[in-house]
Amino acid sequence: MGSIFFRVRVHARTRAFGAGRRAWLRGLLLALCLNLCAQAAQAALKIGVSDWPGWVAWYIAEQRGLFRKYGADVKLVWFSSYTDSITALERGRIDANSQTWPDTLAQRARGAAVKAVLVNDNSAGNDAIVARGHIDSVAALKGRTVALEQYSVSHFVLATALERHHLRLGDIRLINLSAAAAAAALHAGRVDAAVLWNPWVLELEQSGSGKAIFTSREMPGLIADLLVARESVIQARRAELMAVVRAWYEVEKFLRDRPVEALASMSKAAGVKASDYALLLPGTRFFDAAANRDAFDSGQPQGLLAVAPAIDQYLRQVGLAGRGTAPAEALDASFVLEVAALMARGARR
Repeated sequence: MGSIFFRVRVHARTRAFGAGRRAWLRGLLLALCLNLCAQAAQAALKIGVSDWPGWVAWYIAEQRGLFRKYGADVKLVWFSSYTDSITALERGRIDANSQTWPDTLAQRARGAAVKAVLVNDNSAGNDAIVARGHIDSVAALKGRTVALEQYSVSHFVLATALERHHLRLGDIRLINLSAAAAAAALHAGRVDAAVLWNPWVLELEQSGSGKAIFTSREMPGLIADLLVARESVIQARRAELMAVVRAWYEVEKFLRDRPVEALASMSKAAGVKASDYALLLPGTRFFDAAANRDAFDSGQPQGLLAVAPAIDQYLRQVGLAGRGTAPAEALDASFVLEVAALMARGARR
């Protein structure tokens, strides 16, 4: 809290001093209240971001002043570890976070009061099972050693792929490694396969260390990347979250209309060459206003609620959702719907 400076003038008469002290106390309390209110109003909305194209794109909004354009003061908080960002959201160190639908449902299952308010994108090929050259199918993974980050989205990708080929997680030998370590292990030939996301998938393929035998393109809608906020923030800072949603739609349009400039912003934020980052975009399907309405629509076959049972089944299988996930309670569609209405009114003018 900023310092409050004041002076007390000494009065000759006791009665005059008493009245002055009461007036001074009232003034001090008023100043304290005003100071606290001003600080609350000025506190930036903290949004966690990790290294994924659909989330790094938030830096376009920051660099182009789109948050302030719609009336929000936003601070993007970078997390080199995606898992740390989820923990930060649950512990209240950030107001909202960039995270996946499976991880959000897992949070709800363990009692976290969070809700998804926006879909940034769907993984459409960027997540993959990469195997050594002599392994040409998911079925051939039976009895093999597979490295991945346990309980992460990669774990979910593997479980989905195995089920579609009539295998179970118990049919493979699982090694819990970070994505970077899993990629290194596959490159060195210490494991038969690894479940990763780009840029590691591309690097392994280009080096000849492995090839993708299953990608997220084969599981549309299941890996949705979201903006998820704490329920208390949704109630207290609704207008700012509305502004963030409006800013995202401008980001998505900027990605389509001016991809070279968009890539320059994203690659700068991620600390890589624009040409390298460009390789990640084909595997990312960015969501505009229409795609968001569909995603929150319970009647859409690839919407968030439609794919939730498959995620719930996986979470139960690995022991992360013993009581179920109640997916409808993890969504707040009001932001998407209200912004769509605002956009429609603007288009009619």
